[in-house]
Amino acid sequence: MSPDPNRFQVSKLVLLVDKVMNRLITFGGISLIVFVLGIFVFIGSQILPLFKGARVEETKASVAAAALANPLALAMDEYGEKPVVVTRDGRLHFLDTTASVWTPATPEMPADFAVSATAFRSDRLEGVWGSRDGRAALFSVSYQSEGAAEARRVSSEVKVSSPVEIGLPGLPVTLVAAGQSDSEKLVATLQMKEGKPVLRAALVIEKKGLGGRVRTSLDETWDVSATLPGTPVQLIALAGSKQLLAVMPDGMVLYYSRVQGPLSLIQSFQPFKDQADKAIAQFFPLFGDVSLVMAHGSGANRVFSLFEQPDPAGGTSPDGRPRLLRLWGQTKELPALPGPVQAGAVSTRNKCFLLAAGAHVSLRHATSETVRWEADLAFSPALAAIGPKYDRLVFLDPAGSIHSFSLHDPHPEAGFKAYFSKVWYEGQSEPKYEWQSTGGSDEFEPKLSLVPLIFGTLKATLYAMLFSIPIALLAAVYVSEFAHPRTRRIVKPVMEIMASLPSVVLGFLAALIMAPLVEKRVPSLLLACAAVPLAALVMALIANSLPTRQRNWMRQGREWWLILPALCFAGWAAWQLGPFLENYSFGGDFRRWWAASVGDFQQRNSLVVGFAMGFAVIPIIFTITEDSLTNVPGTLRSASLALGASRWQTALRVVVPTASPGIFSALMIGLGRAVGETMIVVMATGNTALMDVNIFNGMRTLAANIAVELPEAPEHGTLYRTLFLGAFLLFLMTFCVNTLAEVMRQRLREKYKTV
Repeated sequence: MSPDPNRFQVSKLVLLVDKVMNRLITFGGISLIVFVLGIFVFIGSQILPLFKGARVEETKASVAAAALANPLALAMDEYGEKPVVVTRDGRLHFLDTTASVWTPATPEMPADFAVSATAFRSDRLEGVWGSRDGRAALFSVSYQSEGAAEARRVSSEVKVSSPVEIGLPGLPVTLVAAGQSDSEKLVATLQMKEGKPVLRAALVIEKKGLGGRVRTSLDETWDVSATLPGTPVQLIALAGSKQLLAVMPDGMVLYYSRVQGPLSLIQSFQPFKDQADKAIAQFFPLFGDVSLVMAHGSGANRVFSLFEQPDPAGGTSPDGRPRLLRLWGQTKELPALPGPVQAGAVSTRNKCFLLAAGAHVSLRHATSETVRWEADLAFSPALAAIGPKYDRLVFLDPAGSIHSFSLHDPHPEAGFKAYFSKVWYEGQSEPKYEWQSTGGSDEFEPKLSLVPLIFGTLKATLYAMLFSIPIALLAAVYVSEFAHPRTRRIVKPVMEIMASLPSVVLGFLAALIMAPLVEKRVPSLLLACAAVPLAALVMALIANSLPTRQRNWMRQGREWWLILPALCFAGWAAWQLGPFLENYSFGGDFRRWWAASVGDFQQRNSLVVGFAMGFAVIPIIFTITEDSLTNVPGTLRSASLALGASRWQTALRVVVPTASPGIFSALMIGLGRAVGETMIVVMATGNTALMDVNIFNGMRTLAANIAVELPEAPEHGTLYRTLFLGAFLLFLMTFCVNTLAEVMRQRLREKYKTV
C-alpha cells in the first residue's frame, strides 16, 4: 500500500492558530519593551527637573522712577504689586505698580522723635529707628489683599511702637539693629561720645494695649562699649533676641550673645583674613539666622554658620571634657563673582540668596553650594529683593526705577552634590551624608543625601545574605544529594510554603517577638550561632569514624535523626550558658557594655533584620538551588561513585560545579529580593538613615524610605521627585545585579557544558 501523499500537510485551522499566536507573542513582546521604556520615560520626567537650574524672565510690569536719597533696603509684598524702599532717613516709599506711582509713607510718630539712623530687615518686613536723642522705635510693614486675582487690591500699613530710651540721652544714634522673638526684641544702638563709640543693647518687651497699639518697655540693658576695638560700620541683631553682630571697618566681626548670661562678647573672627583688603562688602543673615552670607570686594563669597566648637577661653564641662560653644565658622565657599558685590537679598522660603556685582547678578543656594541662575543685566542694581513666595526678583537701579523678573525654581535644594556628596548642614561641626526630609519649623534645612539610604540598603542586604546563603545552599545540597527521597518530598513543599509568607508577617514577628528577645539574650544567641554548627560538625565526624557495620544500622539519608538531638542540645545549652557569659565577660549587661565600648545598641537592629530578611530569602535560594542540583544528570553521579568517589566528593566536585549556573542565579535572585524588601525593614529596624556598620544599630533602605516618605510628599515637590530618584537607583541596583548574574551564568554554562 502506497503512503498517503497528504500525511505531512497541516490543517488550515492549525496554521491559522499558529499564525495568530505568533502575532500575539510578537505583539506581547513588543508591548512589554514599550511598557518598560515608558516606565523609564516617566521616571526620567520626574527626576530631570531636580537637576535643572532656575528660569528667570523679565516681566512686562511698568517701571516707575523717583528720586530716592540713600536707599537702604528693598522689600515687596506677596504678589509683587507694591514694593517698598526704605531710605536711611527713616522714610518708607511704596510703589503702586498698577499706577506707576511712588507714595511716601508717613507713619504716626511722636512729635519730638527725629530719625538719625534706620535699620530694616527686608526678609522680615520690620525695622527700628534710632533718634537724635538716643531713643529707638520699632516699626513693621504689613500688607493686606482684597478681592480675586483680576480685581485684587493690595494695601500697606506701617505699625510703630512707642520709643524707648536705650542709648545715652542727648546723643544721636548712628547705627541701630533689632532682632525679635515671640514677645521680646534685642535692640542695639551705636552712638559717639567724645570721639569714642558707645554700643548699648536692651531687651525690649512688646505688649498690645487697648485699641491694638503696641507698647514697649525695657527689661534689661547692657553696655558692651569696652569690647569694641573701633567704630562698627554695621550692626545685625539675629532672631531669637539673643545674638548681636558688629562688623568693624577692617572686616572683623564681633559676636555677642546672651545665651548663657548677660550680653557679652563670645567670639571675634575675620571672614576674609586671607585677602589683602579684609573689609566685608556685603553681610546679611540667611533665612533662619543660623548662617551668614559674606561677600568681599574681590567677589569672593563665603557662608559662615553657628555650630559647636571648643571654647576659645579653654573652659571645661563638668565631666572634664573641653567645653563646647556655638560659634561661627566657615562652612561654604561659593564661586567668586566677577567684581565687588554692591547688593544682595535673601529668600524667606529657603536658603537661597542673591548677589549683584555691577550688572552681573547671581542667584545661589547656600546648602548645596550651587549657582541657580546668573546673568548680566542692562543696569547695575542698587538694591535687590526676592519675593516672599520665591517666585519673583525685584531690583532698584540707581535712577530709582524698579525692574521685576519672574522666577521659576521649584527645586533649589536639589542637585548632584545634595544627593551624593557630603554637605555641611547648619548646626553641624563637619560635612556629612544625612537624610532628614522634614523638620519642625519653616527655617528647617532639608537634608536629602541618598548615600545613607544606599548604605542602609547594602547593609541590610549583606546581613540577610550572610545569614541565608550558608543555610539555603547547604540545605539544598543535603536535600538533593543525601536526604532520603521521602524526606525530600516533605522538605521541599515546606520550604516553598515558607516563600509564600507575607513579608509584613515576618516584619511583625521580628519587631514584636524577635527584637525584644534578641535584646535580652544577645550572648546566648551568639553562642548558639557558634555551638549549633560546631555540634553538627562533631556529630558528623563521630558518625564518620564509626565502623561500617554500625553506620549501616541507619538507613542512608536518615542520618539527620542522629544529628538532630545534638543540635537541639547544643542550642539549648548555648541559650542557658548565655547569661553566665554575659556576667563573666560583659559586666552583667551586654547592651551597656556594647554601647560603652563599640557604639549604639538599638532594640531593632541589623541583626534582627538579617534574621528576618534571611528567613524570607532562604526559600527562594533553596528552591532554585535544589532544582538546579536535581537536574544534574544521574549518569554523572553514577560515574563519579563508580570511580571510587564518596557521596560528598561527588556532590562537591561534580554536582555543584555542574549546577553552578543555576546556583549563581539563585543567589542573585535572592539578592534582588533582599535589596527590594520593604516591610521587614520598616518594621524591624529603627528606620533611621545612619552611616554605621554597627550590627546592633539600625538603618533605612531605599525601599523603606519610599514607603515611609511617600504619603507625606507633596505631588511634584522636591521630596516627591527625590523618591522617584531613589526608586530609579533601586531599579539600577537590581538591574546591575541581574545583568551580572546573567553574564556569570552564561560563562559558567559555557565552562561546564561539556561535563
